Amino acid sequence: MKTLTKNPIDVVIAWVDGEDPNHRKKRLRFLNKNKLENLPGADETRFHSLNEVKYCVLSILKFAAFVRNIFIVTDKQVPDVENAVKSFFPERLKDIRIVDHTEIFEGYEKFLPTFNSICISNMLWRIKGLSKQFVYFNDDIFLVRPITPNDWFRNDRPVLRGKWFFPPYERLIFDSIKRFFLEIRRTKNKIELPASFQVNQWTAAALLGFSFRYFKSGHTPLAMDKSRLETFFNSHPDILKNNISHRFRNYYQFNTVSLANHLEIKSGNTNFASSQVVYMQPHNRGKLYVDKKFNLCKENPDNLFLCVQSLDQATSSDQKKVINQMESILNILNE
Repeated sequence: MKTLTKNPIDVVIAWVDGEDPNHRKKRLRFLNKNKLENLPGADETRFHSLNEVKYCVLSILKFAAFVRNIFIVTDKQVPDVENAVKSFFPERLKDIRIVDHTEIFEGYEKFLPTFNSICISNMLWRIKGLSKQFVYFNDDIFLVRPITPNDWFRNDRPVLRGKWFFPPYERLIFDSIKRFFLEIRRTKNKIELPASFQVNQWTAAALLGFSFRYFKSGHTPLAMDKSRLETFFNSHPDILKNNISHRFRNYYQFNTVSLANHLEIKSGNTNFASSQVVYMQPHNRGKLYVDKKFNLCKENPDNLFLCVQSLDQATSSDQKKVINQMESILNILNE
């Protein structure tokens, strides 16, 4: 049963099926148009799906029953979650809604289609009916044990999960040198540096006036305040338009969650916490790698979340192992 809370909390999941022929055709059309070789941010693995979103949704319904609504944001696609929800949480089916990109990009249609998760996350606050307090998931992130609203929001403020770091000066200097030599060697095509998770986060912090350090988040569910994002972007429409103008992830973009975190910090939010996530990337790993990661999930009660990145690149045996382990944690086969 759904737990009633004084302040509703919604979850937003970004999802795409890159093997959908229509989506792939659309994506390749814009790659050809840009005339870029090996465009960073366009790697196939970014768009592949093994229907991990099903386990993402089921884990939320099982371990965070207080969540009011789950919004799955897609590009004219429908994830295969309905039957699973009907089977194990039929009373919650009405609380799951598919949100198309056209809804959150209303008035900004010229930036569609987009194949850029940063652009999509920039616009999540525009989901109709979204609660002020919401948590952003990628479809490869799961809950592994019961949590409470306080794990995401305390005193009506988001819990900021991550650590303080110095600015990535070494990476910035190296990238500048790399760009310089690439531009000398290649004069015909535009040079694109690979987007950097840490640089995109630092760019958000620098945008807000942070000079000597930044708060870096990881691959974990991330709590945000819709009204704070709405106020910032409505006050800085040119910043928003510039950031969502890149159809594929771009080196110079700022990360939405990092922007939200640093807006919170500037406003006095001190709800700092560790990521409490087990990060797994089961590609070119040893035979026991997946087992060891799931043991960390099960044996350490401080680990609340699991991220399994690029599962499509793992061996078929490791893929099956991950699915079996998730079903074991969820205990859905016996419910």
